[in-house]
Amino acid sequence: MRLSNHLAVALALPLAACAIGQSSSSDTGFGATPSLPAPESKLIPMVNIAPTEARPVGFLPTAPAGFVVTRFASGLAHPRWLYTLPNGDVLVAESDAPQEHDEGSGIFGWIRRQVMKRAGSGVPSPDRIVLLRATDGAGVAPIQTVFLRGLHSPFGMALIGDHLYVADTDALLRLDYVTGATAITSAPVKVADLPAGPINHHWTKNVVADRSGKHLYITVGSNSNAGENGIDAEKGRARILQFDVDTSRLKPYATGLRNANGLAWQPDSGALWTAVNERDELGNNLVPDYMTAVKEGAFYGFPYSYYGQHVDTRVKLQRPDMVQKAIVPDYALGNHTASLGLVFYDRTVFPVHYRGGVFVGQHGSWNRKPRSGYKVVFVPFVDGQPAGAPEDFLSGFLLADGHAVGRPVGVALDADGALLVADDVGNAVWRVAPRNQATSTASPPVAQ
Repeated sequence: MRLSNHLAVALALPLAACAIGQSSSSDTGFGATPSLPAPESKLIPMVNIAPTEARPVGFLPTAPAGFVVTRFASGLAHPRWLYTLPNGDVLVAESDAPQEHDEGSGIFGWIRRQVMKRAGSGVPSPDRIVLLRATDGAGVAPIQTVFLRGLHSPFGMALIGDHLYVADTDALLRLDYVTGATAITSAPVKVADLPAGPINHHWTKNVVADRSGKHLYITVGSNSNAGENGIDAEKGRARILQFDVDTSRLKPYATGLRNANGLAWQPDSGALWTAVNERDELGNNLVPDYMTAVKEGAFYGFPYSYYGQHVDTRVKLQRPDMVQKAIVPDYALGNHTASLGLVFYDRTVFPVHYRGGVFVGQHGSWNRKPRSGYKVVFVPFVDGQPAGAPEDFLSGFLLADGHAVGRPVGVALDADGALLVADDVGNAVWRVAPRNQATSTASPPVAQ
């Protein structure tokens, strides 16, 4: 979620005046039927970012009893997204908003940058992918090398055969990959342009391959909070695209998704699920972020409505015909949690309770008091559907004084079935495994 233009009203307020609040379990915006109160309208929006600070020496996030947390990798530069290769190597996209991002100019751009810096964001984008390799069976990655550089705000990654696909903010790239290689030096091939341009509000583009390897699915976020830049600015945005690997044809798969990020296949149903960030400035308890099974051809409401057919009256061009088409997402993930990462547990190392369920990385947002997010939650699934309340799985990033020592983003499973969590504020990747499986049991990958 990004700060809207209404933040300009806060020009006269000191940056230090941002409210300090605690993370709260009072949020009722969870589950299949979340509470949706009446929208609120305020001249000055709620700005409640958790200022970041260095984590204390020896700090480890908190996991449930029976699990062990280790620092899989540290010293990274704003790690956002993770991808595990078949040989066990882990790729980390080190990335932030592109330099030409539309929120970076003028006095209001300066204000936004200062606010984002408080949250540990707004840094120059490293524009690279780093490879992590665990070799000693201790659940850490002593080998850390630059795998690919010279990118443009990279995010999603997907391997099909010997081709690695990387989603930059403005293009889908294809690169030749050799198993075990610690770097790619060949030039990437651009196989598709992706919507970006001078207005590029939600710049992250994720990508996932289907099981056949014939298609890629690519997330493209909206160009606004709620259409305030005009409908023309939303052309080609707020959707998931389907890319045909053989023909390079790109077409809409689902639309009206304000800012989809995580993409993953549910192991029981085989359905594609996504995590979506919804709109801000309608109140502390509106609108819930959500995850949903993505239905081909479906429209999910943005910008005209939210959570089904709840009309957003702020949109200048009202479209009741489109509102009637909007479908309700499957499961709410809390208000303003900035739910980004999404991975289903399809391994057997974790207890049975976790199998088939989903882990969600909640980055934590700026538009709620008390704060929400700043953790990884788990949602159990039964027969391919959510079957219970979210459970805190990795927390402790938000301190009692309201400061943050980490913000979870991407989540992935390593070769041994442990959970990996990218922390872009802590510049680390955390690993969570059952106590009796805390160290790796796999054979070390062979360096080439």
